[in-house]
Amino acid sequence: MINKRVITMSVLASGLFLASCVSNKKYVALQTQHQDLASLYQKGQLDLAESRSRVKSLEDQLEYERKNNGTLKDALARLQGTLDNSINQNSQGNANISKLVDEINASNKYIQHLVNTKNKSDSLNVVLTNNLTRSLSREELRDVDVKVLKGVVYISLSDNMLYRSGSYEISDKAGETLSKIAKIIQDYKDYEVLIEGNTDADPISKPNIRNNWDLSTLRASSVVQALQTQYGVEPKRLTAGGRGQYNPIADNNTPDGKARNRRTQIIITPKLDQFMELIDKAPESATEAL
Repeated sequence: MINKRVITMSVLASGLFLASCVSNKKYVALQTQHQDLASLYQKGQLDLAESRSRVKSLEDQLEYERKNNGTLKDALARLQGTLDNSINQNSQGNANISKLVDEINASNKYIQHLVNTKNKSDSLNVVLTNNLTRSLSREELRDVDVKVLKGVVYISLSDNMLYRSGSYEISDKAGETLSKIAKIIQDYKDYEVLIEGNTDADPISKPNIRNNWDLSTLRASSVVQALQTQYGVEPKRLTAGGRGQYNPIADNNTPDGKARNRRTQIIITPKLDQFMELIDKAPESATEAL
């Protein structure tokens, strides 16, 4: 009996031991499996979070690209509009350039016409000046200044040569010079002749002359009457005028300036049709006129 109990107890003990060994192994295995699953879960969570982050980044990138695409479309539309405007302006610009070239060509022709006319006018001035001064001596040319401007002849005579001192009466020595000027006036018989008296700024003190207006006009009248009565110039061609001290050509504060301002001008003026005829007949250069 004892042996049976012992054997039974041994068998039971062995069974319990074996059962205990089997349970520990399963536990350990289950625990290991649980740990693996936990690791997988954690890794899955991390992968999920990373995937969500990537999805959010891709969504943000997509939204940015959409906005950028809209901006590019707007920029493209503006560029297209600018290109269209440039094409239109270029077409208009070509038309404007063509018109400008035509205007420049027309201006160049007009300028050349003016240059040719001026050259002829300058040549005419040389011819007239030579004709006017040819008969005057060197001594006379000191008191006579001859200029031709635009076909108008200006002969300026100093009062020292023309008049007695402080008077409007013509001096004896002026007669020969006036006779030569009268010959020139007669050569241009269809021209108008203006005799213009000028004085300096010093006031005149003569009982029969009130002021420089009177003196300048009386001197011009003396020349007009001499040309008419002594040299046969038609009076209807002659005009006498005085400008007093109000048409100076030099400074009245110096003796030399005053002497230059005391002068009588003989202005010989062609009519317009005569002037144009002279222009047509003028030599092409001043050299031909000499």
